[in-house]
Amino acid sequence: MDFNDSTEQAEFRKTCRKWLEGNAELNSGASREDSFGSSKHLEAAKQWQKKKYEAGWAMLHWPKSYGGIEASPIERIIWSEEESKFNVPKGIYEIGLGMCGPVMMQYASEDQKSRFLPPMAEGKEIWCQLFSEPSAGSDVAGLRSKAVQDGDKWIVNGQKVWTSGAQFCDYGILVVRHDANLDKHKGMTFFFVDMKSPGIEVKPIKQITGGASFNEVYFNDVVIPDSQRLGEIGDGWKVAITTLMNERLAVGDASGADVEDAFRWAKSQDDSGEPLINNKAARDSIADWYCEANGLKNTKLRTMSALSKGETPGPEASITKVVSANKLQNIGNFGIDSLDMAGMLKSEDPDIKNFQGSWLGAPGLRIAGGTDEILRNIIAERVLGLPQDQRADKGVAFKDIPTGNS
Repeated sequence: MDFNDSTEQAEFRKTCRKWLEGNAELNSGASREDSFGSSKHLEAAKQWQKKKYEAGWAMLHWPKSYGGIEASPIERIIWSEEESKFNVPKGIYEIGLGMCGPVMMQYASEDQKSRFLPPMAEGKEIWCQLFSEPSAGSDVAGLRSKAVQDGDKWIVNGQKVWTSGAQFCDYGILVVRHDANLDKHKGMTFFFVDMKSPGIEVKPIKQITGGASFNEVYFNDVVIPDSQRLGEIGDGWKVAITTLMNERLAVGDASGADVEDAFRWAKSQDDSGEPLINNKAARDSIADWYCEANGLKNTKLRTMSALSKGETPGPEASITKVVSANKLQNIGNFGIDSLDMAGMLKSEDPDIKNFQGSWLGAPGLRIAGGTDEILRNIIAERVLGLPQDQRADKGVAFKDIPTGNS
């Protein structure tokens, strides 16, 4: 694999960098999640998305008719790399553009794509993903929200949970169960829904970090036109897989304190009269995180190599989240632990706040987008070729699968 830019790629990177330098602030190291979802953060994100859209940088790989410039996959990666070096608003559009957009692109009608994709790219309309439920997290096929067809419309009842950004979203993609007499992977159908529809109730979930980026979403006799169905009736799992395949590229690494922060911190912190960096255990930990960081870098380069050849990245992309989320939690713990008992006190010091926020937020990241256990199973079965786990629900109608109430 050749990870060096070609002449054309180097020129494209230069063009990206020049535009970003003229239109975005250089990353000052400030947290991008401090005010997630606040009116100030939301407005800043909308302005930044619109600025990118008007300059042709919003969704590079999309067709021009939907707001893109039909750039190559590797050009999309180059843009993402360069944008990540700047302190610009993040977290508002990633799910919509990275997961909802590709599903609409593949399954929506031409009229629907013309109506919904350009406003999505411009940032006028924000989208969310309505998958997880209280009884169906990593096992999405265990969902219980129900859709009943009534002529040319569907009546939906149920609950979704951990829906990022639902409190300010305009639309969402939704998978629900239409037939409990079929296997759990076969009885589902997929829709997109107006989040302002009567019967939809959104309740933000207060997180231990102090934020409220996740939500519970309740559906009470919500009417969804059949024209908003994506795929055939019963194709819910097939369409959902399209979304989940894009999730690894859309969500990316766990953001927060990294090995450079730990190294810099260890050089400045006192440890019984000596710099913490002289402590063998601290040095061993930093060395481990350095190795993990470079392993993640090369895993992403493998993904870049596949994209540059027009290939689809494989299940090995699951490695990224397993490693990065655990690394984030361990580095956050390292920073807090180095302060002894003072580490439990809330601080406005940017470095301490970074470690504390990383430690508090990382456990959620180890669940979001697939738990560590689920991702390790994917790696074991689909990357290493190990035998699948035994499944007691295989070939059983969903209504006959034992539950905690059975």
